[in-house]
Amino acid sequence: MNLKNSCQNFRNANRYSRRDILRVGSLALGGLTLGDFFRIQSARAEQKFYESKEGPAKSVIQIILPGAVSAQESWNPKPESPLEYRGPFGINKTSIPGIVFGEMMPQTAKIAHKLTVVRSVVGKIPDHGAGSYHMLRGYPRTPALKHPTIGTVVNHEFKSRSELPGYLLIGNARGETGYLGPQYGPFTTGGDPASNGFQVRDMRLPGGTDLATFESRKRIRDAVNAEFRRLEADASKLDTMDAYYQRAYRMITSEAVRNAFDLSKESAAVKRQYGQGQFYQTSGAKAGMRMLLARRLVEAGARFVTLRYGTWDHHTEIKTNFERNMPAFDNAFAALINDLDERGLLDNTLVWVASEFGRTPKINSVAGRDHWARVFSITMAGGGMKPGMIYGDCDATSSDVASNAVSLANLQSTIYKQIGINSDKELMAAGQRPIEIIDSGKPVDALIRG
Repeated sequence: MNLKNSCQNFRNANRYSRRDILRVGSLALGGLTLGDFFRIQSARAEQKFYESKEGPAKSVIQIILPGAVSAQESWNPKPESPLEYRGPFGINKTSIPGIVFGEMMPQTAKIAHKLTVVRSVVGKIPDHGAGSYHMLRGYPRTPALKHPTIGTVVNHEFKSRSELPGYLLIGNARGETGYLGPQYGPFTTGGDPASNGFQVRDMRLPGGTDLATFESRKRIRDAVNAEFRRLEADASKLDTMDAYYQRAYRMITSEAVRNAFDLSKESAAVKRQYGQGQFYQTSGAKAGMRMLLARRLVEAGARFVTLRYGTWDHHTEIKTNFERNMPAFDNAFAALINDLDERGLLDNTLVWVASEFGRTPKINSVAGRDHWARVFSITMAGGGMKPGMIYGDCDATSSDVASNAVSLANLQSTIYKQIGINSDKELMAAGQRPIEIIDSGKPVDALIRG
């Protein structure tokens, strides 16, 4: 991935090691004093509690375009604006009369009637790390508290449907869990599904070990743990670690789980629909195979799947960079929506495309666009959202909201509502402090299918 035109702070943002997260999480295993107990009871008495029940969106595929994609070149071009605002590309007429997408999105333009596009998202923070944090959590970053991502909250609120984890992340995690703790974080695949010989990192047996030997070692381990429990006054720590081990064991030995991750089960024709063998000058296979794997995981019962694709921090040469990144995304995204639809999965699967903010209204002196949080666009499909809805707009130069502003809190609350989670619900942070999932967020009912 070529990052020479990206911001240094974006490359360094949110890099936390698994070891650090587990070390912090282990602090929660200690005992409580009587004073602690009464504080907990008091906080819980005041806590706003709403039972989470599955909504129209049984599953979510979250596609992140890191670096901040330009709406002017994608979801909301302004062909009538002056040239210095308009940008280097033309337009594509979409399947919705009177609505156009950017020139580099011909396949997505054909499925616009299946999409819900919000052209009036209002952010606050034109900084990559802080903007991404805000977009994916609904809260601005603060030094006092780290908030969980939406996938982590879903994993907290709902049990897994099968041996497959409820929240999966294709690639590597970046500080997802916040105050909820590592046990609710995503299962990460590591690696890239487009690479030859891709294997999920934590589902490989130790070198030279077959399944029979692994099963024998598990029986020995279980016997040793049982003896420790008999001798140990407080076996809670062992129970916690053993729960992780048992879950990992069930995943490794489950044929259904292994098959869900196995892209060799897909035909060459399906892979080509998603872009394999095309877009050689770009990272096309990465976009397609990640989205194909996401579809397989949802089909197998995953509740929430996150993937990232491309680099969209185009301060310079936006034309060249869009030509490098967008064709593969355009093809793969359209293939994903059509594939879900044809398999009867789209109504129950919410797909949404997120980016941390937008790009400046005017093309700069080096043929790019800089950071702009005042107004930008995001796109959703399925999961009970209203298809063919183009909601809100910016002004003629893409400088500010012209109609139906949507805050990030309201956007997140809308997504939570479709999943079946009331965003007013309070979850317990460290120190027994109840925190609303989203502060003051209200679902945008106009985006939801009646």
